[in-house]
Amino acid sequence: MLAGPGVQAGAGHAPRAVAPIAPIAVVRPFTPPVTAYGPGHRGVDLAAPAGTPVHAALGGTVVFAGDLAGRGVVSVAVTGGRHVTYEPLEAVVRAGEAVQAGQLLGYLTAGHPGCPVAACLHWGLFFTTGDDRVYLDPLTLLGQGVVRLLPWQGEPVA
Repeated sequence: MLAGPGVQAGAGHAPRAVAPIAPIAVVRPFTPPVTAYGPGHRGVDLAAPAGTPVHAALGGTVVFAGDLAGRGVVSVAVTGGRHVTYEPLEAVVRAGEAVQAGQLLGYLTAGHPGCPVAACLHWGLFFTTGDDRVYLDPLTLLGQGVVRLLPWQGEPVA
């Protein structure tokens, strides 16, 4: 287990991330979909008691904070076209609000489908390229998880 929030990761010029809850206890790992609409688990489930404070992993702008399909969801747009998502939680932030890494977003609630324990934070990370959404393992923000390399679409480097 990794202690946090406040545990920072990252190197070089990458933004420093903090753990959204403490401690990090992965009970369902990231499983990327093979195709855009295929099956998979587009995030990680982190076990924690209902009522646990949930913090922003990275600073950015809240683009959504509210109920979605009966669950509280917060989505934060961060650098590089990435979005970090958190659910289910009772949000204390609003859409349009700027947040800093480590800032309180809300409190974990029970009821995430597929969670093998009483309450889980489903923590997701994605970015968009054109019309496509590419999901990544959010644990990579903390220096954990599996890094996926995407096909190069630029000019060959000589």
